[in-house]
Amino acid sequence: MRAALTLVESQTAELTVYFYTILFTRYPQVRNLFPGNMDVQHGRLLRGLLRIIDLADDPDNLVRFCTRLGHDHRKFGAIEAHYPAVGECLLAALARYSGNAWTPEMAAAWTRAFAVASRVMILAAADDARVRPATWEARVVRHVDRGHGIAEITVEPDIPYPYAAGQYVTLETPWHPLAWRHYSPANAPRQDNRLTFHVRAVPHGSVSNVLVHQASVGDFVRLGPPQGDMTLDVAADRDLVCVAGGTGLAPIQALLEETSRRDMHRHVDLFIGARTADELYGLDAMLRMAQRHHWLSVRAAVSHQRIPGLEGQLPQVLREFGPWDQHTALVSGPPAMVTAAARTLREHGMPSAHIHHDALDVPVLTAPLLPPGQRQEDDAPQ
Repeated sequence: MRAALTLVESQTAELTVYFYTILFTRYPQVRNLFPGNMDVQHGRLLRGLLRIIDLADDPDNLVRFCTRLGHDHRKFGAIEAHYPAVGECLLAALARYSGNAWTPEMAAAWTRAFAVASRVMILAAADDARVRPATWEARVVRHVDRGHGIAEITVEPDIPYPYAAGQYVTLETPWHPLAWRHYSPANAPRQDNRLTFHVRAVPHGSVSNVLVHQASVGDFVRLGPPQGDMTLDVAADRDLVCVAGGTGLAPIQALLEETSRRDMHRHVDLFIGARTADELYGLDAMLRMAQRHHWLSVRAAVSHQRIPGLEGQLPQVLREFGPWDQHTALVSGPPAMVTAAARTLREHGMPSAHIHHDALDVPVLTAPLLPPGQRQEDDAPQ
């Protein structure tokens, strides 16, 4: 399998386009499972294949990965009959771009691997269907412009939506069908079943821009099942250090709300970072929370503005207020910030097993697979 992928390494973009072309030509009925704009989808196929290959010698984690894929694909409407079509076209694309180097042994290896992966996905989807729906319809009940391209959007699902504080949700809008994006609720589960998201309109972000600038009260969105492992360990007794950049404050805010509810008797140091003081989104709300709860300390840092007492990059500020070797860390924000903060914490004695953050890319493809306590030490966050 690895040898086959090496053969097509320099042609992956062409291979992916060819795969989807023949898939939609031979099996036009599957086209409606995919978004109209396929640019993002092309990269996801390759990343999924690469991870399956990486896990080929690790059956336990291969099963975990394919189980997550099976759960996630339910929201697209994937059914058992679609899998053979995908496998057939995938092998045809690999054979075409491998040329004369494609061998019967390669074909057999890929056929077996796809059969195993698809079977796990099919069984996982069937098991998941017994306990929860594939998607939830949710109505926008509040939409508040917070400035600087950020909106606070509250939705109310049609039926109870079970999740844990710190998890994230895949969300689809009616303006871009099947273009699912990930957002973390900024609140712990409520009795009224409502979820509040902090959404920043990013350049060229089709979904984020319509949510911020076009969505309004009364509109409907769809929610996929909750994902993510950055949740509170109620049995642990270590103090917490929380690091949030931009709208990455949302899951941290939910976790702090959950901490308050549970009266967990931990001290929490919260660091909020932004480029400028105007972009310190949510700082005032966190300062008010700190006034109500003695266990919470809040500090801010701005990286691109000279403000006495606030100036600095988040990793630099973390160094100044450490050590953190006796703490557990929860980190959320832009990938570069998460990577730098996790590295700083490790350099100051915190084991990787005590640094928690969600995946930096497409979560279902890149999220950690081993339970948190079993994650291996590494120079980069897992």
